Amino acid sequence: MDYIKRLYDLRTDNDLRQEDVANYLKITKQAYGMYENGKRNLPIEHLIKLSEFYNVSTDFILNITNNPEIKK
Repeated sequence: MDYIKRLYDLRTDNDLRQEDVANYLKITKQAYGMYENGKRNLPIEHLIKLSEFYNVSTDFILNITNNPEIKK
């Protein structure tokens, strides 16, 4: 799960709390915390929403690339 650190970095780089991101995803803070801690897999619908929220590609979140730009 290479995306765990990336989720944390995106959140903290944007000065957000886990609760802020959880509210955006309409889940509990505890559920979101499990994504960041690797205790729960990130569902694809949340991956897409986070990509839109942070305006980065899903490949960037998944740590497939270091280029955050969305390909068009």
